[in-house]
Amino acid sequence: MFRARMRKAIRWIVVLGLHDALWAGSLFTALLLRFDGAVPARWLRAGELALIPLLCSRTVVFHLLGLFRVLSRYAGVTELRRVIAATTLTSGGLYALSSISDFRLPRSVYVVDWLGAIVSIGGLHLAVRIAGEWRRCKAQGTRTLIIGAGDAAESLLRDVQRTLDGRWEVVGLLDDDPLKAGILVHGVPVVGPIDEPTLAKVIAGSGAGLVVIADARVDGARTREIARVCRRLQVQLKIIPSVPQSMDGGSSVSSLRGVEMEDLLRREPVRLDATAVSQFLQGKRVLITGAGGSIGSELARQTLRFSPAQIFLLDHDENALFFVERELRSAHPNSVIHPLIADITDRARVNEIFRRFGPEVVFHAAAHKHVPMMECNPCEAVKNNVFGSMVLYDAAELFHAGAFVLISSDKAVNPTSVMGATKRVAEMVLQSRSRSSTTRCAAVRFGNVLDSAGSVLPLFREQIAKGGPLTVTHPEMTRYFMTIPEATQLVLQAGALGGTGQIFVLDMGQPIRIIDLARDFIELSGLRPDLDIEIEFTGLRPGEKLFEELLLDGESYDKTPHPKIKVGHVQPPGTGLLERLTALRAAAVAGDEPDVRRLLAALVPEATLRRSAAVAVLQNEKSSVDAPPEIPISANQLPVELPVQKAEAPPREYAATR
Repeated sequence: MFRARMRKAIRWIVVLGLHDALWAGSLFTALLLRFDGAVPARWLRAGELALIPLLCSRTVVFHLLGLFRVLSRYAGVTELRRVIAATTLTSGGLYALSSISDFRLPRSVYVVDWLGAIVSIGGLHLAVRIAGEWRRCKAQGTRTLIIGAGDAAESLLRDVQRTLDGRWEVVGLLDDDPLKAGILVHGVPVVGPIDEPTLAKVIAGSGAGLVVIADARVDGARTREIARVCRRLQVQLKIIPSVPQSMDGGSSVSSLRGVEMEDLLRREPVRLDATAVSQFLQGKRVLITGAGGSIGSELARQTLRFSPAQIFLLDHDENALFFVERELRSAHPNSVIHPLIADITDRARVNEIFRRFGPEVVFHAAAHKHVPMMECNPCEAVKNNVFGSMVLYDAAELFHAGAFVLISSDKAVNPTSVMGATKRVAEMVLQSRSRSSTTRCAAVRFGNVLDSAGSVLPLFREQIAKGGPLTVTHPEMTRYFMTIPEATQLVLQAGALGGTGQIFVLDMGQPIRIIDLARDFIELSGLRPDLDIEIEFTGLRPGEKLFEELLLDGESYDKTPHPKIKVGHVQPPGTGLLERLTALRAAAVAGDEPDVRRLLAALVPEATLRRSAAVAVLQNEKSSVDAPPEIPISANQLPVELPVQKAEAPPREYAATR
């Protein structure tokens, strides 16, 4: 401890001595220049008298501004500005003091001294920085190639060059902008475009052992291409997170990470209209159903960014809700968060929640979503996805909620599954209900959410941990994918767009083959497809389709103010909706699965529903798949108004505390 203090004191004395010497030198150099090298004794004496207050004032001001504590090897424009400010302040003070003292000097001396002090002190810091970088350059670090030559790459390169341990030595940058070809960024050349041949050539020629993607314009397809080259040449690949992920950390060495599956879907980052979403959510009471799930919990995280008055997390899974609530309370200790255990099909419980808390915005994410499982349990799918949604619709209207947003699915288009058909029926009820409702209702359709609970990536992860094989249903199966934050941000934006009875369709990008996803996942795990981990085709499961759609043939969409959200012109529900829903409810409550499928097919004419294999086996039938029933569909396609029980809402009890 004593030695450390001594070293610190000695360092401070040396730094102060250097500054004092440079300041004294700049003052007397200014005198010499003013008098062409022959300074009269009178002015020399005045300079000696001025030196003491000059050194004292600059020492005090530089100390107060922390300029003696600045590590010179990190000095930059910010430190230079502070040096200029401190020097200007002290030179101005000396000039003012000299007007009432005996050491008044020619005005040109003050100007030249001011300039000389800035140049000499700035030069001192620059010299130490250059010396530090020279020592770093002598160290042998990992030869690194950076993809991109924009702001993120420049920031990363600057950070790397300040790293004194010499772990990285950047040998070049790749960028597609032809105007950047051959230019130097902090002394490192841009050596070519971002393509596979150039990348392979530069890696081989430079001996690079690390490639870093530092360009948000590099999409998923290009990222996969870069990853393949790096794996083939046995080069490590890292990436700077996308803009929303790295806003807090910046484009620095510390923010680098390995490439993940989300990067292989990399698209242009979602940009929210923060003003519109804030107006939609700020100061509001927000209810999120299914809050313990992947989508519901992320909706809660995103909603809390916009300072709602209160947020209500509703789920029937106690454990899931416990962990989500704990996470959100830790991240937002000043927010009012209510965990609510409830089954959305329990009308009395749902009405009590709406009566007591009076939510103004409802995001309905609760659903039975697993396609094969719902094929085995169609009655439960109908109870939850259709009539649970109707219970929430009724409560939202009865208790005057301002907005209701249904989370739907691309499986509602031409459904071949019970799950998809129930989602489409829920949309139809919303379309019909919105025509007379005071609550603004909307639905949002999107496809698969990457790494959500029960999705393909957790399954692949589990299968790789067991040594394989990875199971894929069909070599040509494709799906749309979004990341969880991207999907939920667009849901919030869609809710803020206004309008009622609309079905919003999210821009999902291009569909991805599941087999390609499996191969990429194996390679990202450091293994080789078909060698280390096999891929096994299992065949389509009940209710599954080879590909998903977002609209029916003949349907179209309009643009909205947000480039990634469109309004679908979705066909309205047919006549007899109320009567068929009544029959569907009775069949579901009675557990009559064949009748449930028949009635779903009647409600959704474009649906192709087959009896599940599990039901066929249980019923000891020879064939595990029946032909879809012939269902007569009414030609009259005018919408039907569903009556809502009209009652005067009881007084609300707005909770003000957690």
